[in-house]
Amino acid sequence: MTLYLRLAWRNIWRHRRRTVIIVAAMGFSLSLMMVYDGLIDGFNQAIYGNAIRVLGGNIQIHAAGYRAKIESNPLLALEDDSAAVKAALAQPNVISATRRIQTGGLVTNREGAFSLTIIGIEPEAESKVSLVAANIAEGRWLASDDTDVILIGRGLADTMSVTIGDRITVVGSDIHKQNRQRTMTIIGIYDLGMASIEKTTMYMSLGEAQALYGLSGKSTEIQVNLEELGQEPGVVNALVPLLPRYEVESWEKNYPELQTTISRKGSVMNVFGVIIIMIAGIGILNLLLMAIYERTREIGLLGAMGLKPRQIAALFILEGTLIGVVGAVAGALLGVTFNFIFGQIGFDYSSYADLTEYMALISGRIYPTLGLANLPARMITVIVISTLAAWIPAQEASRREPAEALHYV
Repeated sequence: MTLYLRLAWRNIWRHRRRTVIIVAAMGFSLSLMMVYDGLIDGFNQAIYGNAIRVLGGNIQIHAAGYRAKIESNPLLALEDDSAAVKAALAQPNVISATRRIQTGGLVTNREGAFSLTIIGIEPEAESKVSLVAANIAEGRWLASDDTDVILIGRGLADTMSVTIGDRITVVGSDIHKQNRQRTMTIIGIYDLGMASIEKTTMYMSLGEAQALYGLSGKSTEIQVNLEELGQEPGVVNALVPLLPRYEVESWEKNYPELQTTISRKGSVMNVFGVIIIMIAGIGILNLLLMAIYERTREIGLLGAMGLKPRQIAALFILEGTLIGVVGAVAGALLGVTFNFIFGQIGFDYSSYADLTEYMALISGRIYPTLGLANLPARMITVIVISTLAAWIPAQEASRREPAEALHYV
């Protein structure tokens, strides 16, 4: 086998210029895919990572039975929420774990009645990681000792024609499914640039929600925020045995539409990536076919020395594989270099914040990652396609008769 490798390695560098062109084409194709992967990862962190924080965190912890009753937005109190918070904070990559009460309800004034989600939060604990806290347009953020006050979104404020200091009526069902109504003062208005969330999400202090909904000293969920997307499986797997009486779920299960969107982007690039590398594979096919005619007498000599047709074919397939390996390694190095540079510089997409609602969550520049998550699969794809591209030339070489090949001019 060592002899075959030495021969194949020597043969691919016989025509250095052609080999370099093919390797460069395959390497550049792979590097472009890595740049795309890194940029998409950066977008995911900047947009979907922020969206997940707004919607409810990377991981949510609920009481047993919550998933089965989720359609009715049940108020199922956690048995020992403080212990669950402590267990979550002890895990690596966790930057916050906060108690919440979340339920559905209505707000009403002279403009009408509007359905929305009512969330009781620990203001001081969430202020460091909350995008809502970072985007207070009017008034102020909540405090833990706030009573009779609420924080609403710009979209809801505009719809209801209210502002700071106005009072609106909040209606919701308590733990016993009885309607509780209270007229409360607007203390702050947040503006995320996402009207769909601003119109349907309202906040109050956890203590106020506990008093309003009959959950004295208790909460119904724990929101866990992580450093980056993709770290959820490890944390969930660690928490499940520690919290056997709870339901521990990542955002993929709670917000499947976001997961679908992210997966589709990756799938599209996978298809285009294969097409791009197949085009480069045609270069390998051409290179090795030309080598057959240039090395006809050599092929005859190998046959005369006793190499069987399948061994000659294996030699050419090995050459194609080696070209793919060199191209994959070159592409990986080039891609990491590009992504490292772009990751330091970043891309300013703030001018595109108005294109879609989720684009409004871009808080600054997009910083690509190194794009290593899909690198093994992409490198294998390059090697497989280059090997397959060598199949036809290998078969052609194996059919040459030694006697005829030796007399080829």
